[in-house]
Amino acid sequence: MSQKILSEIKEFAIGLLKDVAVIAMEGYGKGNRELKFDDDLVTSMEMAIEGRFREAIKQSYPETRVFEEGLELGEYKHGEGGKLWVFDALDGVANYQAGIPMWGISIALAENFWPVFGAYYMPATSDIFWAFADGPAYHNEQKMELTESLPANNESLLFTYSRFHDHFTTTFPGKIRNMGCTGAHICYVAKGRADGAILHNVSYRDLLAPSIILRAAGGSLEYVEEGKFDINEFLDGKRIKEFLLAAKQGEHDQLNSYLKRTAMSIY
Repeated sequence: MSQKILSEIKEFAIGLLKDVAVIAMEGYGKGNRELKFDDDLVTSMEMAIEGRFREAIKQSYPETRVFEEGLELGEYKHGEGGKLWVFDALDGVANYQAGIPMWGISIALAENFWPVFGAYYMPATSDIFWAFADGPAYHNEQKMELTESLPANNESLLFTYSRFHDHFTTTFPGKIRNMGCTGAHICYVAKGRADGAILHNVSYRDLLAPSIILRAAGGSLEYVEEGKFDINEFLDGKRIKEFLLAAKQGEHDQLNSYLKRTAMSIY
């Protein structure tokens, strides 16, 4: 793609994220306080956000496709027909409905199974992470690049998911935290604020934009203990039950060395 087209893609995608964020903020923190999780609020806001995503993409890129579960992608397609927009209306929905600022919205563009662009926006904190697939990656307009790091110590940080201790025991020497937001976990790894993030029960829609940002910054997603991960194996939208690790390239083995699966560990 020409530089002009790439610039237009970035402006469209980030502009759209900020547009749908206005809708999202209308429901932020307004969950029913008598319920631990307000499913009605979350569902209605997700539908409104998804509707705006689809409307804007159809208007500006009418020949492209929008990702949905079970989509038959087929073979290579020339032109706009080979482009696929992938968005996640609300990531970190428990935080969102409770008024906790750690949640986000993402959008990505792929062309014939190859990533092109990804952006992740956290409206409550005004943080936006974005990258083209060949890099560099940015936090707002500040370039991100993972540099050589020291071995993990008591100041290191590892993000995990809610049932991590059901599946693993760990000797990680630093802090272990779950902020309840997959995309934010990955983007903070890309920024070098955390050594890694362990992910579980996620999907193509959840991962595409943050994984583009992570890779552009010098990191990657791999299976825990098992190595190479190919996100295109999950284009059908099925949940990824295996455990994944987001980290700087070359540092997965070190982080894996701190993890041990529990005897009763299941996906």
